Amino acid sequence: MRPTKRSNKNLIILMVVVVTLALTAGYGYYSLFDSGEEDDFGYSDGKLNLGLDLRGGVYVLLEAREVDGGPGDDDALQRAITIIRNRVDEFGVAEPEIRQEGDSRILIELPGIDDHARAMEIIGRTAQLSFVGPDGEVILTGTELQDAYTSRDELGRPAVSLDFDSEGTRKFAEATGNFLGEPIAILVDDEVVSAPVVQSVITGGHAQITGSFTMEEAADLALILRSGALPVELVELETRSVGPTLGQDSWDRGIRAGLLGMGLVMVFMLIYYRFLGLLADFTLFIYIILVLEVLSWFNATLTLPGIAGLILSIGMAVDANVIIFERVKEEIRAGRTVRTGVEAGFQRAFRTILDANITTLIAAGVLFYFGTGAIRGFAVTLTIGILVSMFTAIILTRFLLRLILRANIIKNPWYMGVKTNV
Repeated sequence: MRPTKRSNKNLIILMVVVVTLALTAGYGYYSLFDSGEEDDFGYSDGKLNLGLDLRGGVYVLLEAREVDGGPGDDDALQRAITIIRNRVDEFGVAEPEIRQEGDSRILIELPGIDDHARAMEIIGRTAQLSFVGPDGEVILTGTELQDAYTSRDELGRPAVSLDFDSEGTRKFAEATGNFLGEPIAILVDDEVVSAPVVQSVITGGHAQITGSFTMEEAADLALILRSGALPVELVELETRSVGPTLGQDSWDRGIRAGLLGMGLVMVFMLIYYRFLGLLADFTLFIYIILVLEVLSWFNATLTLPGIAGLILSIGMAVDANVIIFERVKEEIRAGRTVRTGVEAGFQRAFRTILDANITTLIAAGVLFYFGTGAIRGFAVTLTIGILVSMFTAIILTRFLLRLILRANIIKNPWYMGVKTNV
């Protein structure tokens, strides 16, 4: 049977669609993993955020021992989390994870950080600022501080400059007038960091902390003063450092496991379902790129449990195709033509796929609601994978299969894995 103009037209449309999807998926992979640039830690600066276990960094668990309003003051703990988040943001950490654990603990994950001592100095320091006169009187505190930034003293050494609000300016001017020729001590967390002698009355609301700072130390002190004092005393319970090498090794192992599993599944589908298996393999590749793109759109962070969720969702995506293809084969064996068998098979499979995915979504929702950290990452990746798999299996696969049939490419049911007596 000679091909008709209509079938030729559908063949051209099919080729354009397939090439477009393949190029889009290839570009998506490139932008997700390999932008051609590397960050300070040697990782490709792609759109996909890698978690602590894949990229390396610092894991810190802190416990509040004394809180404004008494132990268990949830409001004070939330204010502490906000202050820590501000400090971490100014520190320049990409995609930090900071959240409350239980009634009195704060969990912090900082991907890409290798200097955990400096990170802890910035995160956990209470930063209670106070100016104390020579007779021990507290002149003003950090509550009157408006800004803090790095500068240099008259000898060119690194220093921290302070600007006060209107109330602080008034108090400081009054104090410098009362204590001319005497020292005013500047304390941070009850530790004297500077004790300059008052040379003149300061009315501009400006002070400077000097000492044997490096520029980095001055910048860190300015950062924690600028972000405000913590309303809680934090005790370090656990600190773990995950090196970039270990993180890269975890990433490589996860990718190898995923590729191996996907490769075996693709080979099975190709052997058992023939042309339908080839179509399923193509849509599976599109599916993986779509899942990762959705994760990047939501600014999610991919972790090892997330990779596990992704691999599981790949299996479920293939399972959806298996259900569809088996229904199609049943319809063709029952005497339907290939085209009507495909339509009937998709209709019969839809309810089964929907029921199975809804039950899995419920389980993922329970994991996300009651779980924390890695469990939530697994649940998020699994949920996104399930939703995308329904799109690729029910919509994309059906659309491509219709084009294939209209292009008159499949003429014999054998190419769909259906045994014939011919």
